[in-house]
Amino acid sequence: MDERLILQWVPDELWNLAGPLIPPPPRRPQGGGTPPIDARAVFAAIVYVLTTGCAWRHLPPGFGVSKATAHRRFVAWTRAGLWRRLHVAALDQLGAKGLIDWSRATADAASVRAKRGAT
Repeated sequence: MDERLILQWVPDELWNLAGPLIPPPPRRPQGGGTPPIDARAVFAAIVYVLTTGCAWRHLPPGFGVSKATAHRRFVAWTRAGLWRRLHVAALDQLGAKGLIDWSRATADAASVRAKRGAT
C-alpha cells in the first residue's frame, strides 16, 4: 500500500469528515477470516475510481485494495447511505465556515409527458 497515493486522493481533512461516517465492516458470526482492509485505503481507491472514471478492473495496485473489495465496499457503503451523508456533512462544514452562498443556489426539475406508446 502506497501511503502517499492514499493521502493524495484522501487528504486528512476529507478523511476526518468521511471516516466517522463509514459503517464498520460486518462481523462474522463464526469469527476468524482475514482482517478487513483499511477503510481509508478502500475509500481512497473508490474516490480514485469515481474521480478518474477508470473501470474497477483498472484500479492501480498501489492502493493495496483488490478490485473486488473496492467495488463490494462501494456497493455496501452506497446502500448504507454513506455518499448522501458525506455530501450533507460537507455542506454543513462549508456552511458553518460561511463558504456557501445559499442565495445563489437553484433547484431545477423538468417533467415531460411521454407520447403514446413511448417507453
